[in-house]
Amino acid sequence: MCDNSSRFSTRDIAMIGLMIAVIEVCKAVLSFLPNVELTTFWLIMFTLYFGRKVMAVVPAFILVEGAIYGMNTWWIMYLYIWPLLVLVTWIFRKEESALFWAIFSGIFGLCFGMLCSITYFFIGFSSGGITAGFNTAFPWWISGIMWDIVHCVGNFIFMLVLYTPIRNVMKRFL
Repeated sequence: MCDNSSRFSTRDIAMIGLMIAVIEVCKAVLSFLPNVELTTFWLIMFTLYFGRKVMAVVPAFILVEGAIYGMNTWWIMYLYIWPLLVLVTWIFRKEESALFWAIFSGIFGLCFGMLCSITYFFIGFSSGGITAGFNTAFPWWISGIMWDIVHCVGNFIFMLVLYTPIRNVMKRFL
């Protein structure tokens, strides 16, 4: 594991670039499958093995995403969703069960649309108060629940299948 001091070494900076590259390549490879992604998997694994320094990966990843795809409401969602995933992962960082992390990442996938709807709540709220915020966010979330289920299943399967082999590789090389 990398040193958790607050300073970044040249090695840390290179590793951050590699982590972002791994996430972006996986996103590109899986882009033909809607709501199936490895971003959740990699951010969990990077948090478990690189500690607090993964917090430098998240904003850089979000900026890269905005540069590639443009900045819109989904980009605002990324500003709080991915840091939240890293924070909650950090809280449970001592857990080593593949099943635990599979369930955790599945739940995250299932909750993704609900978390995204927070942005729409504030968009609606700004134009008409709490009722307008709810009337904007809730239907948006409900209309995407089917995709959240796909996201949940994909996250669960990827974590269940990849957690142990990737953990073993990370333990050996870090």
